[in-house]
Amino acid sequence: MQLLDGKSCSEQIRQEIAQQVSKIIASGQRAPHLAAVLVGTDGASENYVAFKVKDCAEVGFKSTLIRMDETVTEAELLRKISELNADNDIDGFIVQLPLPAHIDTNKIILAIDPGKDVDGFCPANVGNLSLGLPTFISATPNGIMELFRRYNIETEGKNCVVLGRSNIVGTPMAILMSRNTNPGNATVTIAHSRTKNLVELCSKADILIVAIGKTEFVTADMVKEGAVVVDVGQTRVPDSSKKSGFRNVGDVDFENVKDKCSYITYVTGGVGPMTRASLLQNTLKAHQKR
Repeated sequence: MQLLDGKSCSEQIRQEIAQQVSKIIASGQRAPHLAAVLVGTDGASENYVAFKVKDCAEVGFKSTLIRMDETVTEAELLRKISELNADNDIDGFIVQLPLPAHIDTNKIILAIDPGKDVDGFCPANVGNLSLGLPTFISATPNGIMELFRRYNIETEGKNCVVLGRSNIVGTPMAILMSRNTNPGNATVTIAHSRTKNLVELCSKADILIVAIGKTEFVTADMVKEGAVVVDVGQTRVPDSSKKSGFRNVGDVDFENVKDKCSYITYVTGGVGPMTRASLLQNTLKAHQKR
């Protein structure tokens, strides 16, 4: 078993981006600029955005954090998005999810200029992804593909099961894995809560990508010997033995699954850092386009 070390790979990517930013600034251009809109004070969202601000500083990007109260109206948030769309100094921006229940997330995503949608959530970018056209690819699936690329994971002709069908991870992940690219060219099945014979299906996968949002859902009997397993899930669970009072748990029962795998990600230092690195890559691409 070998860990797919997203932390190490993301550090390499940040170094590569920092070198490109140095050249951009040396040529007299401004630095790439990423903005983030944070609504409310959700603990996990606060942490994610703080990491993104830190990442920007590390690679030489300019970053702007826009905080909005949890009681902000949908109309007020849409006005802010309109301002960001029109701001020529901002190359890309994200609206941190999840949003409060009184705000229609789809309406917010639709309002973002596709040319600044560095999260890759807008219909135009998702459509381009489906057609194999240049686009901003959702950060988590793109990060996983980059992980496969840097570890030389063989995907062509492999049986890949994507467990989870969200618009953010599962669906774009399946598209990427099936495309005529390297990595890619896999035979892909999207599985979900209504899939029959789920254990049998997963246990035949050469590559198992899990983004179902259920802690330690994938057990050893669901994993083929020698499989590549990628765990996208991350949930905080109480743990009195930890100083923080909690620990992070993935969608895969790591301790009981790891010895069956050729490669596997760990819940911390796996997919998360690659997602953040992909967001930086998209922002740099947005800057280059502008």
